Amino acid sequence: MLILASASPRRHELLLAAGIAHIVRPSSVREHRQRGESATEFVRRIAEDKARAVIASPRDVVLAADTVVCLDEEVFGKPSSDEDAARMLRRLSGRDHWVHTGICILSGPRRILDVSSTKVSFVELTEDDIQGYTRSGEPRDKAGAYAIQGLASKFIRSIEGCYHNVVGLPVSLVYRHLKAL
Repeated sequence: MLILASASPRRHELLLAAGIAHIVRPSSVREHRQRGESATEFVRRIAEDKARAVIASPRDVVLAADTVVCLDEEVFGKPSSDEDAARMLRRLSGRDHWVHTGICILSGPRRILDVSSTKVSFVELTEDDIQGYTRSGEPRDKAGAYAIQGLASKFIRSIEGCYHNVVGLPVSLVYRHLKAL
């Protein structure tokens, strides 16, 4: 059985849409970036921590993921408040940034760690855009304070890479690893 070690409804929906059977068993770990840790090292480590935090039998396959938004050297996780969300959106306005999702798949003694990176380009946002979007509540539990598949879709100029990675799970990468198992 594939266990998705995540409380994210988006990750669950992406797996369902791809026809990948699974059960959801959320895990909770402290998501704190270590000194000197790159964004990609960080999401890989957190994904592994999440995968190891769930209870699973030796026959189960556990999948966990973690997503961050990275602008220059700044890493944006989920905003701590509406003000923090507005700050992130101001920084992303008119800029290109990267979305990194680390995945970890555990199957008995086997461990697969990987990362998917997608370049996202935002249009220039007005203060009204930022305040209206922040008031919608959508940014509250999203890395980088936006949901590409939701109201923020109108802010996206272009992407280079996996769209599903920006939503929160690089489905094709996960599928390739699951098939290899």
